[in-house]
Amino acid sequence: MILHRYFARRFAVIFAGILGIFFLLMGLIDLVEQIRRFSPLGVDFTDVVGLTLLNIPAGLYNILPLIMILSTVALFIGLSRSSELVVTRASGRSALRALLAPLAVALTIGTLAVAMFNPIVAATSKRYTTLYEQYRNGGSDVLSLSSEGLWLRQGSAKGQTLIRAVRANSDGTTLYDATFLTYAPDFTPVRRIEAATATLTRGAWQLENVKEWQLAPDGTEDSNPEETATRAAQMSLPSTLTQERIRDSFGMPDTIPVWDLPAYIHQLEQAGFSARRHAVWLQMELARPLFLVAMVMIASAFTMRPARSGNTGLAVLFAVMLGFLMYYIRNFSQILGENGQIPIALAAWAPPVAAAFLATGLLLHMEDG
Repeated sequence: MILHRYFARRFAVIFAGILGIFFLLMGLIDLVEQIRRFSPLGVDFTDVVGLTLLNIPAGLYNILPLIMILSTVALFIGLSRSSELVVTRASGRSALRALLAPLAVALTIGTLAVAMFNPIVAATSKRYTTLYEQYRNGGSDVLSLSSEGLWLRQGSAKGQTLIRAVRANSDGTTLYDATFLTYAPDFTPVRRIEAATATLTRGAWQLENVKEWQLAPDGTEDSNPEETATRAAQMSLPSTLTQERIRDSFGMPDTIPVWDLPAYIHQLEQAGFSARRHAVWLQMELARPLFLVAMVMIASAFTMRPARSGNTGLAVLFAVMLGFLMYYIRNFSQILGENGQIPIALAAWAPPVAAAFLATGLLLHMEDG
């Protein structure tokens, strides 16, 4: 038990150190990139630093498997060079037994990352996207979902338009039972439009079965908009939205906390959208702790050996390359799952399970000599 605590503490310290190093490196690189992007736009340096700090958590979250591999490599190379690993093996402990403590730490880190770090990353990523669009374009087009239906907002120099629809098609380009509420630049409501359907074309919404109200058309608050309301079979309403911008607004599941994803998936399906991308992301987040454990097993299979055996650099290279290979297989599986070519559960859980079995086989082969 004392030995397990020692290995666990050492692995946790190494992981924290490597995480801190990557935090500094990514922060400096991203700061330079943000300065390059926003200095010509006149954005203050403090705002640029704020953007950098908001963007770092997402980057660290994505490279957790790499950090886990490097931490395992550093742990076992250090133990080998100090002969602690030799003494441990000579005392009768097998490789799998010696791995229990690092695996427990990796599982704990993975669980905490999904349960606690994931909501932080979602919040910072969403705030970063909002500020990025604000600094670049002066505003953003926003899509949100609620129990009342689908909400969109489009903006321009002439004001903002708030759009509500009961439901939509799978890509959000056709809205049903839609309401358009237009605001002037001073946020005064100007016009309300209701349409049975609204189809997004290039640069405009094409409305059908339309009723339009001019709000306070004569500039007085006592006027009755219903008296001047008009009806039309069709109407064209200019729009700054595109299909890609609508998809990007709700298509980034990493900006939604994992705790809120089940309810959000249900709202997406009720609004008529496909929630497969979010369902795949949810399952992959649940499988993330197992994937991190598999990364530890893969790295240990190549580095859990005496230093005098030589070829340490080659073993580290193989460990990192195999880890990258499994990471890309995981991403490829995610794409297949999002496209509906394989089941969601298979897309999320097959790569970490396969990586764990592969690493177990390597460890058993090493144990048998």
